[in-house]
Amino acid sequence: MTPRAAIIGLSGLRLTAEEAALLRARRPVGAILFARNVAEPGQLRALTGEIRDILGAEAPILVDQEGGRVARLKPPQWERFPPAAAFEHAPEAALRANAELLGRVCREVGLDVVCAPVLDLRLPGAHGVIGDRAFSEDPAVIARLGAAFVAGLQAAGAIPVIKHIPGHGRALADSHHELPRVTASVADLAADIAPFQALAGSGAWAMTAHVLYEAWDRALPATISPVVIRDIIRGEIGFEGVLVTDDLAMGALAGASNDLASAALAAGCDLVLHCTGRLGDTAALLADCPTLTDRAAERLAQARAMTEAFHGRRPDALRALRDAALGALAAVAPGDDPTARPA
Repeated sequence: MTPRAAIIGLSGLRLTAEEAALLRARRPVGAILFARNVAEPGQLRALTGEIRDILGAEAPILVDQEGGRVARLKPPQWERFPPAAAFEHAPEAALRANAELLGRVCREVGLDVVCAPVLDLRLPGAHGVIGDRAFSEDPAVIARLGAAFVAGLQAAGAIPVIKHIPGHGRALADSHHELPRVTASVADLAADIAPFQALAGSGAWAMTAHVLYEAWDRALPATISPVVIRDIIRGEIGFEGVLVTDDLAMGALAGASNDLASAALAAGCDLVLHCTGRLGDTAALLADCPTLTDRAAERLAQARAMTEAFHGRRPDALRALRDAALGALAAVAPGDDPTARPA
């Protein structure tokens, strides 16, 4: 049975009987987990096991675990990871170690696709939804650090998801609630796409931005714009990996289409993401969602092949490398310790 080209949210700490029946009947490619799905490691391993018992051993299970304020695995059960901005002036080896440690934590509980790193520009005056989730305002720094983060996750056996392609950094609104319209010129937007160009062949997935770029398509946001996906993401950026939407239930896409899943897939996305976890919403999405294409299946396999076998790393050594580098930075510019861990 070819799966539906969807990644879906779930309601709680275990699959309900109704959710299990829906997954069997309308099989999606995978699932994404949120704080409502997470209590402690044993529970999380049981939940990811239940999902794969139905969807298959290689069903991707996603998590937003960037570090900083975007984290689903939190203290006291898991350690706190620093935000991307903490690494702006750090050596790449420290960030790679941090990402490998983060990926290892996720893989230990069955989460194999990590929605990070953020490759958006951190620009003054932009909406704070990105902020310290981004490494820098310098595209070259973002590309260099983004590559280290991707390599670290892959070394832990996790698949990275670079986001939010082709760039959310200029947005003056939060796409969770409304559609941002970016008025920057094509020349200015070259800076936004540069980090994504640098990582286009890295093996990472990419997540779309629910942003309308007037210079590229004055009518449609990137997620459902054939022009942006074909000409910019697949064309100018050169990204040929797995392209997944951001959450279709976000406010930015409200009223954009009566069938957002079909619109996004027709525009050129490989997978759609739907995160509410409400059974009725999920059932409605899966009832009409197209199935995975052969090309998308090839891209999924290629991304998995770019990761290393998960076989248990040296967490203490990774942590020591990261903490030493960040500690040296803090000594130069004192502030909150970004490496604090639960006791």
